[in-house]
Amino acid sequence: MPLIRVWGVRISLHPFFVIIMMTSLLTGHFIELITLFAIVFIHECGHAAAAALLGCRVLSIQMLPFGGVAVIEDGGKLTAYREIVIALAGPLQNILMVGIVLLLSRFQLGDPLFLDYIIQANLLIALFNLLPVLPLDGGKIVQAIVSLWAPYYTTLMWTYRISILCSAGVILVAISRWLSGDYGLPLNLLLIGLFLFYSNFTDYRNVPYRFIRFLMNREAVFVRYATTGGFAQPIISFPAKPLDTILRLLKREQYHMVYVMNKQGRILAVLPEQRVIGSYFQQNTDKL
Repeated sequence: MPLIRVWGVRISLHPFFVIIMMTSLLTGHFIELITLFAIVFIHECGHAAAAALLGCRVLSIQMLPFGGVAVIEDGGKLTAYREIVIALAGPLQNILMVGIVLLLSRFQLGDPLFLDYIIQANLLIALFNLLPVLPLDGGKIVQAIVSLWAPYYTTLMWTYRISILCSAGVILVAISRWLSGDYGLPLNLLLIGLFLFYSNFTDYRNVPYRFIRFLMNREAVFVRYATTGGFAQPIISFPAKPLDTILRLLKREQYHMVYVMNKQGRILAVLPEQRVIGSYFQQNTDKL
């Protein structure tokens, strides 16, 4: 549900989030929910501001039932290091807000109970987002770190698979607590688990499309390689090896040269990765 545009960034609310806000009016928790909304929004603005300062285009900020997400366009500028900085910028806002509230509390400015609520909410949101599960900030940081040494395709596949398993684990914990009879149904935990599972399952199915975008943005890696004069990472291949298998060995922050060898170990050709990528896209275009 589109809300407003600020500096070209679309801010929207998930329909279910609106329902929760309306329900809070009936239950008398509207102030708490608005406060939580403001904290999450500032958290996401931290991501958006860091992305903009690093030269990335911020498309929108979406407020979801269990948090928010800043949608950033990856035009080849979103390196692993920048993604880590952008991911950390969100929890940093929560830490700054805790510091401000502690300062207000020290000078006895404001309702102590309400200030304590703000501190607890900020710490909860920061710690929750730093869990190493996608699409949370901690999961993005882990994915970016792994992509520094592992092939990008492998990084995507395994980080999403592990996140799906972790999400399923959250759901099982919630259900087991309910079945044990010691607790009522932990609805919040169950809904968080379901949301994470659905998000990761959807993103896992879209890995091929994300990988295609990765290949289309590889020109930026070549520019950095040509500018800095760094070393190209070699990939050894054989003439009959499928192109997609070769491309799945590309690393996010490395530029590659493909060495085509025969069974006797003789080098038949040395190809820059752009040529292999171009041949791959041409091959798929010819199939259409």
